[in-house]
Parts: sequence; structure tokens; C-alpha cells
Amino acid sequence: MLASVLKPVDDTRMRGKFAETLLSRPATHVHVAGRATGNGPEEQSSQICQHCIFRGSRLSLNRLAAQWRYWRLLHRLQPDLVIVHAPELLPLTMLWQLLGRGRRFLYDIRENYALNVSSQRVYQGLTRRGLAAGLRRVETWAARRAQGLILAEASYANELPFLHYQPTGRVVILENKYQPTPTEALPAGPQTLPTPDKPLRLLYTGTISELNGVWEAIALTEQLRTAWPGGARLTIVGFCQQPGLLQQLEDKAQQNAAWLTLIGGASLVPHARIVAEIGQSHVGLLPYRPHPSTERCRPTKLFEYLAHGLPVLSSPNPLWHELLHRYEAGLQLDFAQPINGPALVAELQRHTFYSQGIPTEVLWASEAGKLWHLLDSLV
Repeated sequence: MLASVLKPVDDTRMRGKFAETLLSRPATHVHVAGRATGNGPEEQSSQICQHCIFRGSRLSLNRLAAQWRYWRLLHRLQPDLVIVHAPELLPLTMLWQLLGRGRRFLYDIRENYALNVSSQRVYQGLTRRGLAAGLRRVETWAARRAQGLILAEASYANELPFLHYQPTGRVVILENKYQPTPTEALPAGPQTLPTPDKPLRLLYTGTISELNGVWEAIALTEQLRTAWPGGARLTIVGFCQQPGLLQQLEDKAQQNAAWLTLIGGASLVPHARIVAEIGQSHVGLLPYRPHPSTERCRPTKLFEYLAHGLPVLSSPNPLWHELLHRYEAGLQLDFAQPINGPALVAELQRHTFYSQGIPTEVLWASEAGKLWHLLDSLV
């Protein structure tokens, strides 16, 4: 069983990558528990079942009810193995393991949660410090009890103190590389920029937040609208958890409907829609603001853009630059400084992107083999 609370049951990592990898072996039956998507009924087949354990706002009391639903699901399904994708499910998972013989779980560490809570200022004062300390303690206990630990980022091996004394082979890094759907055909060649007389389509995907640079993406588009002869358009696709920010963006999109499109916002967006927008765009944006919680991570959207041959404009970051340079995939741009639109247009038109073709190294296939190695060796 794969389980989270805030991640939807069709989450790209939990369902699209982990579950799809497990389903490659015919004798495996997978249950995925997570947030309701609102995109139709949960998936049910002979090999996979989806279970909605949470719906509504992340700060609602229904989040507590999700714990009870998860607990009942554990006892009803009696899974051979649980892969936990959310730290808030660790206490019940460890209790379930303690109450039965031979019960096993893996912990998929998708974020440095304690660092995020302590540095992103979503919570204030004592609440922030107490929550960060509590998360770190629960994760430390879980690291001792889990049969294996999975890291979504290589940097976590140095950042998380409870990993320093783990035996060799119990910790594996599985990055968020791109996993095509079974019916998806990846493009044979890279995306090309339009001729100057045609509009330049820019794309911002994923979590919509100020930290992730949504205002910087809009500011860049406003500059390129006059610098690119055919004008520029921006599509923002993703989920926004901040009502105040969402209202500002909706007002901005309504006032500038000719060049600014907002998809999702208050609701989760199916990943297929995001992939479709990638295929219709010319440049993908990673305008992140400098922050400890993101500076050592390689975002999922970066792998998605690379897998589809989409040219990228990113904030300065050594980890991202290494990939962009290796595959000739894009340029780095200091979004915090005034943007010289004409100079950027000249650089885009002069640059040759993906001259060696679309890289296969950014696909999930390499990570899938590591996941099976972990399961076969530990479970």
C-alpha cells in the first residue's frame, strides 16, 4: 500500500512512478491512499485500487479524520508492505507495525519537512518551532523502524541527521525523474521557438506560490510582450494553497486575459493537463526565489521540461545549471534583477537547445530499477 494525505491518489510520484513500477510485476496488487482529486471515481482494477482518505482544505478537521480512515484501511487490507509518503502517517504506521508480526514499511522522504516548516513561515512563533521539532523526532523514530528509507533528493543524505548512521543499503535516492504514462509517446525532438512574428508561449507549472516565483514569471512575460515581436503569453498551471495570493492572481488574469491564463488555482490539476500544456509551450520557467528549502533540490518540473525537450529559463542554481548545461536545455536568469527584454530575446534566438536530442537520463526508468533492488533486498 502507498499512502499520503495531502497528495492526491493520482499523484505523479506515488501513483505515476511508484505504483506503476510495482504494477510491472503481474503478481503485485497495489492500493493507493490519498487525497480526493475531483477528477472522477477512484481507479479500481484487478491490480490497483485507489482510496480517498482526505478531501477539503489542508487546515480542516477532516485532516484528522484522514488518520482514522488510514488506520481502518491498514486493518482491512493487511498489506504486506506500506510505503509512507507523508510524515503525518508515520505514528499510526509504526503503531500498526508494533501490533502485528512481520509488518513492514518504507518511508519515502519527499521533502526536508522540518526545514520547510522552520524556514517558510507558514506557521508562526512557538507553533513553527514545535511543529518542526516534532516532525524531526517522528522521522527519527521512523528511520529506526522502517525496513528502508527513500530520498527524493540526494541532498537529504547530508541534511537529515537521522540518516547519518543508517546501515548501507537501507537508504536509496529516487529522484523525481519523468515517468511517461503507458500510452504516452514522448516527442522525438525538442521544442522549437516560434518565428519572431508568432507569440512566444511561456509556462509556469506546479505549486503556485510567491516562493516559487509566480510574480517573477508574470513580470518576465510583461517584459517579453514588448521585446518579442509577436508578443508573449503566460500559462500558469497548478494548485495554490494561499487564498489571498490566489485572489490576486485571479484578478490579474481577469484583467489581462489576452496574455495571462490561470488553470487550476483553487483545485488540483490532472497531470495529463500539465503535460498537454508542456507540449503546447515554447519555454518552461523555474523562477524560484532563493530559499534554503529549495536551493539544494531539483524540481519535478525540471525533469518534466527536459523529458519533453522544452527550453528552460531558470533562476541561478548550480544543481539546475549542471543539467541545463549538460543537455543544452536552457539559460539561467536572475529574476530578482531588472530584465533586459531585448537582450534576452536575442539570446533565446541565438541559442541552440538540445542539440544532442532529448536526454533519456531524465526518465524514471533508471529509478525504477533502484526501487525494485531495494524491495528485493530488504523485503
